[in-house]
Amino acid sequence: MNTITVTDGTTIYYKDWGSKNAQPIVFHHGWPLSADDWDTQMLYFLEKGYRVIAHDRRGHGRSSQVSDGHDMDHYAADAAAVVEHLDLRDAIHIGHSTGGGEAAHFVARHGKGRVAKLVLIGAVPPIMVKTLANPGGLPIDVFDELRRQLAVNRAQFYRDFASGPFYSFNRPGAKVSQTVIDNWWRQAMMGGAKAQYDGIRAFSETDFTDDLKIIDVPTLVMHGDDDQIVPLADSAPLSAKLLKKSRLKVYEKFPHGMCTTYADVVNRDLLAFIKS
Repeated sequence: MNTITVTDGTTIYYKDWGSKNAQPIVFHHGWPLSADDWDTQMLYFLEKGYRVIAHDRRGHGRSSQVSDGHDMDHYAADAAAVVEHLDLRDAIHIGHSTGGGEAAHFVARHGKGRVAKLVLIGAVPPIMVKTLANPGGLPIDVFDELRRQLAVNRAQFYRDFASGPFYSFNRPGAKVSQTVIDNWWRQAMMGGAKAQYDGIRAFSETDFTDDLKIIDVPTLVMHGDDDQIVPLADSAPLSAKLLKKSRLKVYEKFPHGMCTTYADVVNRDLLAFIKS
């Protein structure tokens, strides 16, 4: 396995496919998944001649199930360690959901001189939780309930999450894929409960406003208008306004897990943005 050990001793697993001379695309996965969630995109862009890289966030997938460091500062630093280890330059960074927050934090804090473009898909920035400064956010009770369900019966909680709102399989007439549900559950159960429990706070309470204001590379913000996990109104349009060079693309009836259920559309639009 490809792994590196970061400064606090945590082992981070990563995939690195393709020619070392090709332009790199770095993928940042969502909660509570792993680099495997990007397999469809990685195979697609590998075939298009790109070098594709994805890592398992600390405590997730094949990375160390450590007790601490489950916050955006550590997430971004771990991603930076992978980028520096592979000496990636002129890279496109693509983040989904929690991975969108991680990617934004990385680009703002560690990406100077290494990043060509950024893509945020169904991403958590600017901030998910409701605060005085963010009155349109979700109440903290929503995230407390996620933590409660995870602690009581993580396996059942994840089964319900994947078979319901994540892919909008709970909508009338939805075309449900049991294999997609099973693959989501498999990835989620590979990770550590402590990391995933703490990760809820990281993705819901981190304020990325300052990061978005700092980022000066072209950024594509993609979001489905049927996203039941990261509601559109309080995320993508606000992020696009804060970014210096943004392009907002909203997809009618697309769910949070659009990279899987609408991979053909997502991949096509990603390629067009990368080539633009």
